[in-house]
Amino acid sequence: MVVLAASIITKTGKPLLSRQFVDMSRIRIEGLLAAFPKLVGSGKQHTYVETENVRYVYQPLESLFLLLVTNKQSNILEDLETLRLLSKLVPEYCQITLNTYEHQPLDEETVQRFAFDLLFAFDEVISFGHKDNVTLQQVKTYTEMDSHEEKLHKMIIQSKINDTKDVMKKKASEIDKDKVHKAREGGKSGFPGLGSISSGGMGGMGGFATETYDSESGMGGGSMGDHHDDMGAQSYDAPMPSRSDSGSRVMAAPKKGMVLGGKSGSTNKFLDSLKAEGEMLDNEPSPARGVASAAPVISVPEESVSIAIEEKLIVTLKKDGGLESMEVQGTMALEVMNEDDAFIHIHIEAGANKGFQFKTHPNIDKGLYSRNNTLGLKDPNRPFPAGSPLGVLKWRMQTNDESMVPLSINCWPSTSGNESYVSIEYEATNAFDLAGVIISVPLPLLRDAPVVNQVDGDFMYDPRKNALEWSIDLIDDTNRSGSLEFVVPAADVDVFFPIEVSFSSKKTFCDVKVVGVTNVEGGDAVKFAYSTGMMAGGYAVV
Repeated sequence: MVVLAASIITKTGKPLLSRQFVDMSRIRIEGLLAAFPKLVGSGKQHTYVETENVRYVYQPLESLFLLLVTNKQSNILEDLETLRLLSKLVPEYCQITLNTYEHQPLDEETVQRFAFDLLFAFDEVISFGHKDNVTLQQVKTYTEMDSHEEKLHKMIIQSKINDTKDVMKKKASEIDKDKVHKAREGGKSGFPGLGSISSGGMGGMGGFATETYDSESGMGGGSMGDHHDDMGAQSYDAPMPSRSDSGSRVMAAPKKGMVLGGKSGSTNKFLDSLKAEGEMLDNEPSPARGVASAAPVISVPEESVSIAIEEKLIVTLKKDGGLESMEVQGTMALEVMNEDDAFIHIHIEAGANKGFQFKTHPNIDKGLYSRNNTLGLKDPNRPFPAGSPLGVLKWRMQTNDESMVPLSINCWPSTSGNESYVSIEYEATNAFDLAGVIISVPLPLLRDAPVVNQVDGDFMYDPRKNALEWSIDLIDDTNRSGSLEFVVPAADVDVFFPIEVSFSSKKTFCDVKVVGVTNVEGGDAVKFAYSTGMMAGGYAVV
């Protein structure tokens, strides 16, 4: 009593899916299914038909047939019971997924769309040709593989991950506090002469003071005489003790930063070290009132106006060679930190820029831009928004000119015996120096890392991404071309694609630069910070 195959076919005998439960060649099963429509007579109500070798047990499903092919010794009653269960499974599985689509009858397209779901369900009902004692609900449970233990395990793992993240945040906070404490301790011990003052004035650093002072404080030249170096041991948060012979005091204000006065050489190093450790320092602290001859205040230079030009390069290269598409998207972003410097005009210079399309922000005066290459607001009495970057100019360019591609990648995979040999080479144009180049090559499922025979640069095998990452720190005139060769077990050549590439460059495709920033009213020049850069935003070989 063996079920040879469970199939769904059309009225003309075209097989849509078939699951064989015994060893059977494809030619034989196709022949058996093709012969079935000729054996079924029209107008008959039989649910089975026999030949010399096999028995067909079938049931119509709208425009299709659900068919069991069994041997003649099989129990017809058990076969009918199996057929009845399968006839319930087919519309059940198709209808579950069809709930997300428009309702349609059970037809050829529907069966093919959910063929694998049906095959998995058939396997739960029939095992090695014999029917298992299962119900419709049990089959659905088995195929869904909904395990309470698995859910519980995942919840436990997620809980451990969350706990680890909390511990990590606490450790990071403790490390940051420790760094700040060490930096402050280093600042105290690094200036042994903080309190030493010459008789003619403040020859060294007069100590740490906060931004606001008591109105009675008067620190004139020569008013502070022979004092000990214990000023360096004072806490930043505590009020400064009296250091004047006349009894005047400097009161500590709420913490906002530190004002450091004195020699610039060693103090700059101290400020730089604090800034490197993450300390936030006020750049322009307010001077103390009543200071007659104090040392100059040292501040960290930072321009109130900064302009950044950034380009994103989206390139798709063909694995057989050639360029499929290339697009350049650029943005000029303005950031104003001080509202007093927000009434400005940005003067730019642009080259020919053939093929580029430019677009200004809706609030930018387009007439002023087209006449004078100047970016300014339509309303001159209105300032640029302060505190966040604003894209004032955008551009875009699309091309199929392969000569404009800054970095070409060629991949040559070949199979010999049980191994696949992959040779990859890059070639960069002279127009750009590329930094941080990473070429990520997907790999087949591997048990061991690939064998790299030759590489220009460095490489790293990432088993999580299942990829080999080829990295070159900088591509310039010394290495405009390079290659990588590695060996993996035999695999299809399509496995090594798509190859993803990332890099950056200080140079941009669009010839546009900022030549100056001026005030709207007086036309005075405004100091500004300026940066340019390009990065690969979607660079792949497919």
